[in-house]
Amino acid sequence: MQPSSSSSAASPWLSVAAVGIGAFALVTTEFLPVGLLPQVARELSMTEGQTGLMVTLPGLLAALTAPLTLLWARTFDRRHVLCALLALLALSNMTVAIASNLWSLLLGRAFLGIAVGGFWTIGGTLGPRLRPEQAAKASSLIFSGVSIGTVAGVPAGTLLGEMLGWRVVFGVAAGLSVIVTLLLWRTLPRLPAQSGAGLGVLGEVLRMRKTRVGLLAVLSIFVGQFAAYTYLSPYLINEAGMSSVSLSAILLGFGAAGFVGNLAGGWAVAKSSTWTLIGTALLMGLPMILLSAVASLAPAVVLFVMVWGVGFGLLPFAMQSWLFAMAPDKLEAMGAIFVSSAQASIGVGALAGGLIVDHLGVLSALTVGGTLGVLTAVVILISQFRTSKEVQWSPEV
Repeated sequence: MQPSSSSSAASPWLSVAAVGIGAFALVTTEFLPVGLLPQVARELSMTEGQTGLMVTLPGLLAALTAPLTLLWARTFDRRHVLCALLALLALSNMTVAIASNLWSLLLGRAFLGIAVGGFWTIGGTLGPRLRPEQAAKASSLIFSGVSIGTVAGVPAGTLLGEMLGWRVVFGVAAGLSVIVTLLLWRTLPRLPAQSGAGLGVLGEVLRMRKTRVGLLAVLSIFVGQFAAYTYLSPYLINEAGMSSVSLSAILLGFGAAGFVGNLAGGWAVAKSSTWTLIGTALLMGLPMILLSAVASLAPAVVLFVMVWGVGFGLLPFAMQSWLFAMAPDKLEAMGAIFVSSAQASIGVGALAGGLIVDHLGVLSALTVGGTLGVLTAVVILISQFRTSKEVQWSPEV
């Protein structure tokens, strides 16, 4: 279905860019607490463990609300839905900025979780609708907001927090959210709900064998990623002997490598979504395993972390494109399944990694995470050989 014209609609590429900026605002807000936790905990007289709920709660709520978005937004114009979600993001940031205790803080972050689950269910599927003839490129531009938020947004927020305080950071984020809301309202065309947009279609999609294989792949690769990535800093400091300056540089390099992977994603997926995802899983899994064996070799450590970063940058777009190929007429239902399972897997992976680190050490967490990444590639490869021919993601939706 082609986007309907509207007097407020701008060029399709400007519309795509606006959704990508929305993704940037969401990702930046979601991970801002990582660099601000000590400040928040100190000012509100909380433990850092309690303050860590600022990260945990949005992920859990996003996993729950992603499929529910298909229910409450079933008949609404997607332009209106995205603007409402970004307005909710603005409310989230403002609530956090003026929070006086744990409960008001978590209320603000709960608003964020709803916005994240809804945005990725709807916004993550709009590339093919806004630019049908260049669907892969459009989706890559939208997902570039994730990488830019990780590479630039979060470090900038941390730096601003050190200079002016964490409340100012969330106040600025609220202002950015308002600007993005207005930008989306101005640039997006009318985007009526599609036929496969209701909650009931989830059951139909889940009954497909290939969808169940897709869910297994999502669970294994995201659990593996966050079982290892959550404890990358302890590995670099305690096992590889990196200084704090080197640690910051390597983590920044990881994010920059992820941005490169994201840029390559549009080209690679246009060739083959299946083989791109297999390559992504191996680019993530093999370096994790090798890192557990080369901790004493600094150049090798840096190299493998950068390769891992490229794979991680490819992951969201490669995985979603592969899933979309399974049900090109039910993009929002598949998007909800992806968002929900990925968000839940992030929490499970971080928890599993913590248990492994506590009982077996950080090297074991890397090995387990890498093994799950490689197994993901094997599962997808087996699924590919069972199919008579590869199902390519068709942009005609």
